[in-house]
Amino acid sequence: MNPFQSIYELIGEDQIRLLTRYFYEEVRQIPDLRKLYPDEDLAPAERRLFLFLLQVFGGPQTYYEERGHPRLRMRHLDWQIGPEMRDHWLNAMLTALDRLGPEQNAKELMAGYFIKVANHMINHE
Repeated sequence: MNPFQSIYELIGEDQIRLLTRYFYEEVRQIPDLRKLYPDEDLAPAERRLFLFLLQVFGGPQTYYEERGHPRLRMRHLDWQIGPEMRDHWLNAMLTALDRLGPEQNAKELMAGYFIKVANHMINHE
């Protein structure tokens, strides 16, 4: 079992939804991130991220059922993601995680996952 999958049991669906909301509140405050979302309404992106995180962290597989395999790098190839953009995204996510305030074990697992994914997404220097 993926160690990240235990997070769903530790914090539950509502906390994952709240984390996603906090993340998009941060996105709205960071111009370099916000410009990646040309639509004024961030609700569809927020829903996709929520479903993705829910699945990654051990919850229902709705993301896979609706969108197929995540293929994160492929889905993000349209955007140049360099170290600076990675840092913007990671700072927004870690700020959201701090606001959520899960118990330490869950927080460490989640932060580790986000750091790994953020580094993996770099496709431009």
